[in-house]
Amino acid sequence: MTESMIMTLGRDSLMMALMLGLPVLAACLLIGLVVSLFQAVTQINEMTLSFVPKLIGVGAVILILGPWMLEQIIRFTVRLMDLLPAMVR
Repeated sequence: MTESMIMTLGRDSLMMALMLGLPVLAACLLIGLVVSLFQAVTQINEMTLSFVPKLIGVGAVILILGPWMLEQIIRFTVRLMDLLPAMVR
């Protein structure tokens, strides 16, 4: 296993984590921003008011993008398995 192969594998792993985590984190960020703005305008400081919409939003994103995420993980894993013989040399 060469150094360039290790660097490529590390870069691809980080990109995969970013691609899979970004939609969920972006949904959380946007929902949190909207709820915080709503709380600031109405002066309602209820903790569950910020938690429940985020939970529903993340669940919806995972439900909608779940098949795509699973396909990306499977594709990455198959590529890793194909590279396995080259890694042990």
